[in-house]
Amino acid sequence: MSMILFACVVRVRDGLPLSASTDFYHTQDFLECRRRLKTLALRLAQYPGRGSAEGRDFNIHFSSLRDVACMAICSRQCPVAMAFSFLETVWWEFTASYDTTCIGLASRPYAFLEFDSIIQNVKWHFNHVSSIQMESSLEKIQEELEFQPPVVLTLEDTDVANGLMNGHTQIHLEPAPNFRMEPVTALGVLSLILNIMCAALNLIRGIHLAEHSLQCYLYLFYSPARTMKVVFLLLFICLGNMYLHGLRNVWQILFHIAVAFLSSYQILTRQLQEKQSDCGV
Repeated sequence: MSMILFACVVRVRDGLPLSASTDFYHTQDFLECRRRLKTLALRLAQYPGRGSAEGRDFNIHFSSLRDVACMAICSRQCPVAMAFSFLETVWWEFTASYDTTCIGLASRPYAFLEFDSIIQNVKWHFNHVSSIQMESSLEKIQEELEFQPPVVLTLEDTDVANGLMNGHTQIHLEPAPNFRMEPVTALGVLSLILNIMCAALNLIRGIHLAEHSLQCYLYLFYSPARTMKVVFLLLFICLGNMYLHGLRNVWQILFHIAVAFLSSYQILTRQLQEKQSDCGV
């Protein structure tokens, strides 16, 4: 059985597959490993240049430099130095065939599908040439790996990373805090009673004034200037009451608007009565 089973070239910044070898394996374990490889390709920018994801039957190796990464699925018996030597060879072949502009402008998967033949040739070479013939190149890679070991993952880590990346975070269910309303204090009850009494007294006073001053409406709104004066006075008194009392709910706002209206109406009625007496009306 071949040691290098599958290889692909991806763009690091977004995991876009640029080219891949022809897939001759269709076992369930291999297809599952292919799925995890695609997941890992989306997160290559978060890892250093070299890394491996170890599974039960297959390992995934990746090697990235600048904006191009090469990935491979190898059997467990494949030496790590051999896998990274293969990835480095594929990387050099790909970057020599395509410039960075073409790679950056690629917008669809497998835009460089014709590179498949080169990947197949390199894969055949590493699978069928004896390790003795590649001894010199493997020694160089082995020294680099000893000096800077690749990051080691597990295939299960790729699934966890994919879940976090797509927003499917683990949900921790916790009991919601139990909020209970506190009973009204005696001071609150007294304040409510006093507010109701004040509202009733103001309402009675307003009705009384309205009965005795109904005739003033025609005089009040006869002139546009007087009408604007009434509107501005009402607005000023309403805003002043709302600011001074620090209103907290709609009912308090409506209550103070009514109080302001009655107060302003009383002031204006008194002024009109004085003007009527001066004019002898």
